[in-house]
Amino acid sequence: MEKDPTKRFSARVENYTKFRPGYPTAVLDYLRQDYQLNPASVIADIGSGTGISSELFLASGNKVFGVEPNDEMRKAAEENLASFQNFMCVNGKAEATTLAPRSVDFIVAGQSFHWFDRQECRKEFSRILKPGGYVVLLWNDRRQETSFSHAYEELLKTYAIDYEKIDHRLITKDVLKEFFGNADFDLRTFDHVQVHNRDGLKGRVLSCSYMPMPDHPRYEKMTVELDRLFERYHQNGVVRMQYQTLVYSGRL
Repeated sequence: MEKDPTKRFSARVENYTKFRPGYPTAVLDYLRQDYQLNPASVIADIGSGTGISSELFLASGNKVFGVEPNDEMRKAAEENLASFQNFMCVNGKAEATTLAPRSVDFIVAGQSFHWFDRQECRKEFSRILKPGGYVVLLWNDRRQETSFSHAYEELLKTYAIDYEKIDHRLITKDVLKEFFGNADFDLRTFDHVQVHNRDGLKGRVLSCSYMPMPDHPRYEKMTVELDRLFERYHQNGVVRMQYQTLVYSGRL
């Protein structure tokens, strides 16, 4: 298993692009109403990956710097978002974005903050934010309220390689309080859902950096169990993966 977090997704780009969930547009409505997001706002999407979170803001008319250290994911973002002229793909990382000082109104991190060195990225975020700018941290958190969701979680725990060490749920409110410098920050949640057929569910699993790939000894057994899970819980050929989208927002 690749230990360098900037390289862990290199072999998973196709599945990540196809099978990771986007974010509900209600996130934009919330940021417009409570944080004065508008089409003139400049966004730095840190750990932008294949462009999923960037696309949310690009579709709203914003200029977006997608800062991503992984070459394969950055290339995918450039291809996926080629139709947006206001997207700038940047070879950088959270701790060293290469962006100009005081150049962005919002820093966004979608499904990526748990990979960052929090002390170093806080310094960098403070450097590139305009006065009064905001940090917005997003996660699609799988809900654990159905038999399918419980069975899926157990499959991950059974076959994952280092799931419990890198789970984004390790980012607690106390961790965020420290990151925001004991300043006030808000949490809003939004319901979200993703529908998968059999191949889509497999692709969703393989998009996770902690799950076995075909060359791993656990892979074959995992895929057999995943197929059984799908057979047990699908309705009309699909399963529904329920999420709660978490949005933490505030100033540093």
